[in-house]
Amino acid sequence: MNASATDRTDAPSAPSYPTDEELLARVLEPYKPHCKYLKSAETTAAGGLAAARCAFTIAESCYIDDTGHLNSVEANIAYNQMMYYLVAKSVKEGLLTGFEDWTLDDFWRHQLPDILIARLASHFRRPVDPRAFTGELEFRSVTRRAPGGGSPFLHARTAFRYQDAHGGRCDGEATLAFVNIP
Repeated sequence: MNASATDRTDAPSAPSYPTDEELLARVLEPYKPHCKYLKSAETTAAGGLAAARCAFTIAESCYIDDTGHLNSVEANIAYNQMMYYLVAKSVKEGLLTGFEDWTLDDFWRHQLPDILIARLASHFRRPVDPRAFTGELEFRSVTRRAPGGGSPFLHARTAFRYQDAHGGRCDGEATLAFVNIP
């Protein structure tokens, strides 16, 4: 259904944050120079959830001869970079439910050892050109859990999509666990 121009201007818009270059550089510090695929990320938030629209470039594969298309390993690496940036930006701006008490120092401490991909599924619809593609990531839910009275962790459901200018497309879902949290 198409909304009229007045309907669109009356609707409250989600806050939007352009790429924070300093934050992006810090998020990507753990990666080898040839594996820094994320080039930009615009973040939005609404209702305690956050999303990002990102641009990527993979000049050459970090582990295999050129396949000519985005493969599952690099899709996963791109997902990690997009997710790390989105969480860091959400912590910095107070956007994402479950992270209200986190500081950026908390994020840096937890980034590598305590943010786990519990499940990842990618569905390649058409080959994606790795040299220039976009990605979208959205957090669909974040809940605090402490199974059986054990250590609490954050459980997050996310969805992502990659596409290129030639109709290439990959969709996916990932479940995250943020462990060793206060």
